[in-house]
Amino acid sequence: MKQLSKLTKTFSLFLFGFLSTALSFAQDASLDVNINTDQGGGAFYTQIWFWVIVGLVFILLLVALLRGGGSKS
Repeated sequence: MKQLSKLTKTFSLFLFGFLSTALSFAQDASLDVNINTDQGGGAFYTQIWFWVIVGLVFILLLVALLRGGGSKS
């Protein structure tokens, strides 16, 4: 039983060593990936329409918070 356990450990160590070596060689090739998603407009948060909507939402929230506590009977 001890010999089977030793054999299993030896085999798993050999397999791990072989696979890690194969993995390191697999990563050796250089790959040139060009992901160009530039459509000329830039990021959405650099657009003026985004900041106009953010400003309107901020003003609406500010008005709602200031008017909320005003009419107590």
